[in-house]
Amino acid sequence: MKAIIATELGRGPRGLDYRDMPDPLAKEGEIVIAVRAAGVNFADSLMLAGRYQTRQPLPFSPGLEVAGTVESVGPGVAGFAPGDRVLAIPSHGGYAEKVAVAADRAVPIPETMDFVTAAGFPVAYGTSHLGLAHRARLVPGEKLLVLGAAGGVGLTAVELGVLMGAEVIAVAKGEAKLAVARDQGAHHLIDAGVDDLKGAIMAVSGGVDVIYDPVGGALFEAGLKAANFEARALIIGFASGEVPQIAANRLLVKNVDVIGFWWGAYADKAPAIMADSFRALIDWWRAGRLRPHVSDTRPLARAAEALELVLERRSTGKVVITVDP
Repeated sequence: MKAIIATELGRGPRGLDYRDMPDPLAKEGEIVIAVRAAGVNFADSLMLAGRYQTRQPLPFSPGLEVAGTVESVGPGVAGFAPGDRVLAIPSHGGYAEKVAVAADRAVPIPETMDFVTAAGFPVAYGTSHLGLAHRARLVPGEKLLVLGAAGGVGLTAVELGVLMGAEVIAVAKGEAKLAVARDQGAHHLIDAGVDDLKGAIMAVSGGVDVIYDPVGGALFEAGLKAANFEARALIIGFASGEVPQIAANRLLVKNVDVIGFWWGAYADKAPAIMADSFRALIDWWRAGRLRPHVSDTRPLARAAEALELVLERRSTGKVVITVDP
C-alpha cells in the first residue's frame, strides 16, 4: 500500500515521505479499513513534533480519523464484515491507503454519508459534542463563547452550541472566517484582532457561561475575564502555541470551573461513551441538523500540503485527504 510516513520528529510536514509500506493485518479485536478519506487535525502536527499526548515509534504514519470500507476482520470481532462502510479513529496511521484499527474505535456510517464528510466528522464533532454536553454541561439558554470559531473543532462547537439551545458568541480572525461562523448559526461575531476583546465579549453578551477554547494564549485570558458566576472554561488545546497561566484568584471570586478535555482519551478509557456520542451525531446528521464544513481536499500524495493548510490557518472547518479506491 501507499502511505505518508514520518521517519524523524521535528520537521513537520516537510519531513513526510510518500512511499510503499506493507499492508496491515487485522489482529485480535481489529479490523483493516481500506481508507477512502482521512481527516487532517492540528494534533497530527503535534504527533510529528513528538509533543502529542501519546508518542508513536518511528517510522509511523500520522492521521487520527478515517472513513472507508472494511477490508478484513480479525479474530474476536463481531458486528463488522468486509464491505461495511465505517468511520474510525485509529491511534495513528490514517494517512495511508489502509489502516488497522480496534473494532471498538469504528462505527458504521449511512450509505448517504460520503467518505469525505465522514472522515472530517469524528474528531471535530466528537470533541465538541462530548466537550459541551458531557464535560461543560451546557444547557439551553446559556451563553457560549467559542474561540477559534472558524477552525476544525471551533466551527462544530458553534453549530452544536446553537443546536443545543445556547446563545453563541463566535471569535475568529477576519471577516471571511467570521462569515463561516455566521453561516453555522453564531448569534454574535467578534474579530479576534479587536483591541479590547473582553470588552467586546461583554458588550454583546453581558458575560458568558461556557468558554470553549482550542486556542489558548491571550484569547483565553480575555474570555476568562468575561466569565459569569459559576462559568465553565473548557480547555481543548493550544493552537496559538501559548499555554495560558490561570490566575486562581479569578476562579475563586466567580466560582469558575476550568475543565481539561482530551477527547482522544475516551477511545481507551470509555469507548462506549464515545460510540454513543458518534451515534447521536450521525443521527443528527441523518436528520439534516448538522452541516459539516470541509473547505479543502488534497490527494494522499499531497498530504503535506493539507497539513500545512491547517497549520498556517489558511483553512476553515475541516481539511480532508482523499484516497482513490
